Amino acid sequence: MSADGDRVALAALVGNGLLAGGNAVAIRYSNRELAPLWGASLRFALAAALLLAAMAVLRLRFPRGRAMAGAVLFGAFNFGGGFALIYVALVELHAGFGQILLALVPLATLLVAVLERQERFRVAAVVGAVVALAGIAVMSRTSLRALPLLPVVAAVGSALCFAQAAVLVRRFPPVHPVTMNAVAMATGAALLLVASVLAAEPIELPRRDATWAAVAYVVVVGSVVVFLLYLVVLHRWAASRAAYLFVLIPFVTVALSAWLDDEPVEATLVLGGLLVLAGVYVGALRPQRLASPAPGAPARGATR
Repeated sequence: MSADGDRVALAALVGNGLLAGGNAVAIRYSNRELAPLWGASLRFALAAALLLAAMAVLRLRFPRGRAMAGAVLFGAFNFGGGFALIYVALVELHAGFGQILLALVPLATLLVAVLERQERFRVAAVVGAVVALAGIAVMSRTSLRALPLLPVVAAVGSALCFAQAAVLVRRFPPVHPVTMNAVAMATGAALLLVASVLAAEPIELPRRDATWAAVAYVVVVGSVVVFLLYLVVLHRWAASRAAYLFVLIPFVTVALSAWLDDEPVEATLVLGGLLVLAGVYVGALRPQRLASPAPGAPARGATR
């Protein structure tokens, strides 16, 4: 790769981290007026509409057969399950705390891939998981004094849903990233709306300017712009290198949450967060001398 291409990828990665770091804070603002499942459904319905328009401009066709099934299942786990849980968790969790828990996604993806025989077992993954869990325990000592355990469980469950989505979609034929996310977000929006109705949430549009601003941010910037920047990174860097984005975002989120949402940045949050990120690095991101798939594992395809 040329030096110019590497600089472009690095700039896109940093820009992605800065912009994606505001997503959890914007969700917190959205949750103050909109019910969480309905707010998530509204977000992805609007984002899917933008991506469907992009499909029309690019003259992309909808996938068929197993490819369509893969896109729908990806949407069910990633957007329908993962974002349902994180929106619910961020009703009570501060954005920085929640985003640190989501930094577990690369490690969770590796562990799920091992369980489903898409990756080989690595001792480093177990060590990373133990370190990350220790970090969560340290964070929880102070942050959960006035909170029930359920939001933390929901956030960790969200990370597992994202991980399962990434592993599951590898079993299906690759789909153009714009098409994949358009179908997946539309699927997720529909499932979130059904869940919102079943939960008897109020279905209403925002009235406050701050809520509209938060929804606009997560739709246009947090879903579409961030997605496009991530594509720039993936086009120039390997996916394993691009995954470092997951350890960049929490630093931005914690700073923004402390500034905009008065999140207390205590020693336990900092120390625990660093342990979580260290566990993710050791278990999933640290370069390996030998990284081959398990025998019989399917080849990886483009998923996003």
